[in-house]
Amino acid sequence: MIRNYLDWSKTVRIYLCSIERDDHLTDELPSNAAAKKVWLREDTTIFLQIRNSIDTEVVEDLRERFFGPSFELTSHDKYAEIWALDEKDPFMKAEEGGESVSDVVSRLTNALLTIESQFEGCAILVVSHGDPLQILQTMLHAARELGRPDNDDDDLASRIQAILVPHILSQHRKFSLLTGELRAVV
Repeated sequence: MIRNYLDWSKTVRIYLCSIERDDHLTDELPSNAAAKKVWLREDTTIFLQIRNSIDTEVVEDLRERFFGPSFELTSHDKYAEIWALDEKDPFMKAEEGGESVSDVVSRLTNALLTIESQFEGCAILVVSHGDPLQILQTMLHAARELGRPDNDDDDLASRIQAILVPHILSQHRKFSLLTGELRAVV
């Protein structure tokens, strides 16, 4: 996975050198207003060229957890109520059709299997919301603990199926994230 990123970053450096703009990686923003304006315009162009060189795909199953109509678009203070329910029973749905932890695990499993089949050998950046990401980390941590590298039949789907138990899924808050936090998963 890292190799994919290193190859890409080397290509970006070579590209910037070829257009004599590698200073955008190392130099500070000019203080002179006219030079600053030119530098920012060039930097924006470079950013867009680099951004357009990255393949992106939206995986719908990575969406935010649906907590139910009475919890949606309300204060984050309400999360504590949901998380208390999650600790008691991660298979229990929230009021009015909200998703349980188990429901989120099901769609995250679909997302992982899709990503694994489409992007084998690639570095992947997963961007989502707090609850799905902490549930994802719970799943992957438990699946990794359960997995045995010497067993080829021990695929990801089987390991995730094996961790669908309350004492594991109810612990997703152990992997809570800060807003905007980047965290390596594997």
